[in-house]
Amino acid sequence: MYNLTLKVFISFLIFIVFSNTANAQSKDTILLMNGNIVVEKVLDTVIGAVTIVDPLNASKKLHYEYDQIYCVKYGVGFTDYYYIQDTIRGNYFTRDEMLFYIYGERDARKGFKARGALIGAGITGLISGGIGLWFAPIFPYGYMALTGIPKVKIKHRTISNPYYIDHDAYLLGYERVSRTKRRIQALIGGTIGLAAGYGLYFGVLKDKLPSTLKLRF
Repeated sequence: MYNLTLKVFISFLIFIVFSNTANAQSKDTILLMNGNIVVEKVLDTVIGAVTIVDPLNASKKLHYEYDQIYCVKYGVGFTDYYYIQDTIRGNYFTRDEMLFYIYGERDARKGFKARGALIGAGITGLISGGIGLWFAPIFPYGYMALTGIPKVKIKHRTISNPYYIDHDAYLLGYERVSRTKRRIQALIGGTIGLAAGYGLYFGVLKDKLPSTLKLRF
C-alpha cells in the first residue's frame, strides 16, 4: 500500500513538472521596437496587430500594431519578423542592424541617468530666477536645448553585452535615448530650479538686490 501511494505521489509530481514545462514552452516572446520584451501567448495576428492577454489583467487584451514589433518568437520554435528594411517607410537599417539599435535603446533606457543635465539645468534656473530676471526662463530652457549637443559617454557598466559596442547601430540607438533623457531631465531640473529661484527672489532677495537686477513687469 505504501509503495502504491509513493508511486502515485511521484507520478503526480512528474505530471505537475511536465505541465508547467509545457505551459512555459507555450508562451511566446514579443520583442518590441522600443526594446521592451513581452512574454505571453499570442492569441491573434490579424487586422494589422498582434493580440495577447494583458499580463496584468487576464480579462483584457493588448494589441500591438505591426510597426511596434520587431519580431515574435513563438514557443513552438519559429520566429516571425515584422521589421523589414524599407527606405520608403524610413526603415534604413537591415534587420540585424535594427536589432542592435534596439539593444542600444534598451541599455540606455535602463542605464543612462542624465544626472548632470538635471543638476546643471536646476542650478541655471535657480540662479537666473533668484536674481529676478524677467527673461530668466531663457537660460534653463536654453540649457535644455543644448544638452543634446555634447557627445554621449557610454559607461561599460550600462552595456548588457560588451560585443554590442562594436556596432554603429547600437551606438546610435544608445545615443538617441540618452539625448532624449538629457532633455527630459534638464526640463525637470530647469523648471524646479526656476520655480525655486523665483520663490527665493520674491521671498528674500527682492529688496536686497541692486535695482538693476530687480524683476519688472
